[in-house]
Amino acid sequence: MIRHLVLFKLNDGIAKDDPRALAAAEAFDGLEKEIPELGFWECGWNVSERPIAYDFAINSAVEDTDALQRYLGHPAHQAGVALWREIATWVIADYAF
Repeated sequence: MIRHLVLFKLNDGIAKDDPRALAAAEAFDGLEKEIPELGFWECGWNVSERPIAYDFAINSAVEDTDALQRYLGHPAHQAGVALWREIATWVIADYAF
């Protein structure tokens, strides 16, 4: 199994309630129903007020690196990425478990 973690940091001037941020989060809500490769999927807004915290997180798992590549290229995933690209930066970790 491969764990796929992503942490998003909203750009300066973008708040969680900005319509663009809400649309980006909504694009990832329920992706597990559209992308069969996702064996596990959860995402949500950070609740910590700590200044080092990121704003939004994705925690997911796929069977193997081939499934990860199919997920990454899936049109529903790419549509969400396009929204996030406009409002945030992110870091990613993919590891076997």
